Amino acid sequence: MMDSQEQTPMEEQIVEQNVVETPEMESQEEETPQVEAERKQYDNKKDVLERVRELAHGDETPQKDEVDYLKTAFYKLHIAEREAQLKAYIDGGGDPELYQITPDSDEEAFKAEMGVIKEKRQKLFREQEQEKLDNLEKKLAIIEKIKSMITSPEEANKSYKDFKALQDEWREIKNVPAEKANELWRNYQLYVEQFYDLLKLNSEAREYDFKKNLELKTKLCEAAEKLAEEPDVISAFHQLQKLHQEYREIGPVSKELREEIWQRFKAASTVINKRHQQHFEGLRAKEEENLVRKTALCEQVEAIVAEENKGSADWERHTKQIIDIQTEWKTIGFAPQKMNVKIFERFRAACDDFFARKAEYFRGLKDAFKENAEKKRALIEKAKALQDSTEWRSTGDKFIALQKEWKSIGMVPKKLGDQLWEEFLGACNHFFEARNAAGGNVRNDERQNLEKKRSIIAQLKAAAEEAGEGLQERVQQLVEEYQAVGHVPFKEKDKLYEEYHAILDKLYKELNITVAKRRLSKFKDNLRQVAERGENALDNERAKLMRQYEQLKSEVQTYENNLGFLNASSKKGSSLIDEMNRKVQKLKDEVQLVREKIKAIDAENAAKE
Repeated sequence: MMDSQEQTPMEEQIVEQNVVETPEMESQEEETPQVEAERKQYDNKKDVLERVRELAHGDETPQKDEVDYLKTAFYKLHIAEREAQLKAYIDGGGDPELYQITPDSDEEAFKAEMGVIKEKRQKLFREQEQEKLDNLEKKLAIIEKIKSMITSPEEANKSYKDFKALQDEWREIKNVPAEKANELWRNYQLYVEQFYDLLKLNSEAREYDFKKNLELKTKLCEAAEKLAEEPDVISAFHQLQKLHQEYREIGPVSKELREEIWQRFKAASTVINKRHQQHFEGLRAKEEENLVRKTALCEQVEAIVAEENKGSADWERHTKQIIDIQTEWKTIGFAPQKMNVKIFERFRAACDDFFARKAEYFRGLKDAFKENAEKKRALIEKAKALQDSTEWRSTGDKFIALQKEWKSIGMVPKKLGDQLWEEFLGACNHFFEARNAAGGNVRNDERQNLEKKRSIIAQLKAAAEEAGEGLQERVQQLVEEYQAVGHVPFKEKDKLYEEYHAILDKLYKELNITVAKRRLSKFKDNLRQVAERGENALDNERAKLMRQYEQLKSEVQTYENNLGFLNASSKKGSSLIDEMNRKVQKLKDEVQLVREKIKAIDAENAAKE
């Protein structure tokens, strides 16, 4: 068969637009991005690392797109594994504020092997570039030999075998520098066609060649047309590349059929090329969309990293936000190949920066935690030394002081803090329960007080039925009598309290006045009498009220501190807490009343001026 001397410049231009124009340009296919469906999906870092080692130390040539894909896959799994470790640590009761990222030996090995691959690719690139230069020289030499054949027309028929051998040699030589490929191919074609023009083959042999070439090209057209049914667009495109290479290596057909057979092959190629182009346009559009989304996530993480963390709560809140963003990141597909690794490295750098600074912050807290823990252990020792004391009043004051000091100490890790608190609270409860048990000798007085209070409650109920003038004064008198009575038995206290306040609430509702208001009204009525005692009488009264006000506030704070340390696990402990809550409320009401009295004095002074 004769070579493709019939290929016109127009045909050559169309081939260049749709497929690789020359065998020398086949090297470009190595960098064609693979779609995700063609890539192997990796479930763990070990498999990725194993593949990287194969590329680093095997005979296989590492392709750029696969290397980039392996890098992305490894770090995707790496981050997922790191997040899983953090979650397992938290689920196991660990304190996220103390979590530290441990070094990953797989990551170090991965980086080392990637370095080997990089050096290997660089070396291979230099070798390929040198090989391309050598191939260029070889092909230029072949062109010169064919050119010399053209200068001897009478020897053309005799040189035909040598010419065919040169063509075979040309096809065996592959890649040349890309910038020289088209010009080299055009010169080659020019001199090949000129040589064929010199041939004086007989008509029968030429027609036989034309017929065989037509049969071969027709089969290639049929194969190209069938590719339109291939569901895998990428595979169809690569098969078409091979068909074009075969087509151009087949010799010419008769002149009247050349354009027809070429247009048929071109039409089938256009269908495949269009599908291939649309497929990658869709992928590129999706990848661009993914890049926009991933860029937005990078900006969100970078904004969080830039925020100030004033304490552990801020670090924890920002950690949860970043973990949520990382979860969203994993739902987004690949970005464009040239940006995929860069955008991932930007995202990882921001996340790593945050978690590195978080780890540094909590390492700085360790010394403070240790110091605080030692302080609390010292208080526990003091509490244990006092827990068996029977000097109820003085020791009780000491326990209250210890409790205040405990609250002033800073944080310790939660698990240790709970343990220390239980130990400290145990010593406190031991003392207070013993003190409460020692109060048994006052039970007779408490029962007598119970009868007195029940009698007063009965009188209040009777007063509610009688109504009439003087009811308010009568109620106030009974209230003061009730308050003057001492403690009653604990088991009766809640019931008695509810019964007492129920009747008082009813009476106050009917009278439409509170005791505090009545006492304040009475105080205001007496202010003029106080003022008549002397020039400084009101100021002296105000000073006395201010001392009372500060004392009451101190008592409220003390009771509220004690409430935080009482054990309410028993019924008796619960009753004690309820009683203290009532005392606190009563003290707060008294504080408010004293404040109103002070305001009344200030108003009286202002009126005098």
